[in-house]
Amino acid sequence: MAITAATQTSNFSGFLTPERSAAIFERAARMSVIQRLARQVPLGANGQEIPVVTGRMSAGWVSEAGQKPASSGSMALKTITPKKLAAIAVVSAEVVRANPGNYMNLLREQIAEAFAIAFDNATAHDAGPDGTAGAGPFSTFLDQTTKAVELGSTAQASGGVHGDLVAALTLLVNDGKKLTGWALDDRVEPTILGAVDSTGRPLYVDLPTDETSQAVARPGRLLNRPSFMGEGLYFNTTADIYGYAGDWTQAAWGVVGGISYDVSTEATVTINGALTSLWENNLVAIRAEAEYGWLVNDTASFVKLTENVA
Repeated sequence: MAITAATQTSNFSGFLTPERSAAIFERAARMSVIQRLARQVPLGANGQEIPVVTGRMSAGWVSEAGQKPASSGSMALKTITPKKLAAIAVVSAEVVRANPGNYMNLLREQIAEAFAIAFDNATAHDAGPDGTAGAGPFSTFLDQTTKAVELGSTAQASGGVHGDLVAALTLLVNDGKKLTGWALDDRVEPTILGAVDSTGRPLYVDLPTDETSQAVARPGRLLNRPSFMGEGLYFNTTADIYGYAGDWTQAAWGVVGGISYDVSTEATVTINGALTSLWENNLVAIRAEAEYGWLVNDTASFVKLTENVA
């Protein structure tokens, strides 16, 4: 046939498709801020008993040849009981084989993030994975503390945010507690970064880290204490919660064996409210589960950082 124009790539628009890269705009899986501060303890399938000091030894001054005072310490046991957390993803066998957009590899990270969200919601707010209040599995959680400081409540002339943070420290030390660290939500970062002390020095100092993901709980220093900042601590209530200050030696968590995964092509799974045969529909189910334990020994050792909602 006669040539009427040079052949161009547009003539092959149905044959040539763009190259596909990795999912570079997919944010990294979120990690738990609380797990970075609270102590991790070994946790067995039946739970873990933790000795707690309930009475301490005391000493007394005595005169020469005087009777020495007798004293004794006491201890009690508190139990961390594991609670199961699970998720099931269902995909077609074709998706498993083709792995479009590296989806199967992203799936594992998304499950880990879902578990981190559920953990932080439960341990901080007694909330379910979707944020439903009162749906957490643990008997103790950070929001049981009665101590709270509203960010922005201190006048700038009196110290501003620096004064608010010192007020949180004051609540703890006046009650005989310690401040060992801060857990902060990303939403409070602009407030913290804009705060200075009485000499104009910034309150929050980032620490060098090899972590490149902004989803990871980022380490820093605040009032000369370790701080971790990340997603997930914000909770919308009458007084929105943006983080916690406290003695993190009074909280402990554990996990039985980490997150386990198993795959099935023959089970039945509830999809859209109905039991569906995986084998009959050529589907693959990936089930992930883990057993987490959590205990706050003394909720009075924590202060909520809030901002009142008008």
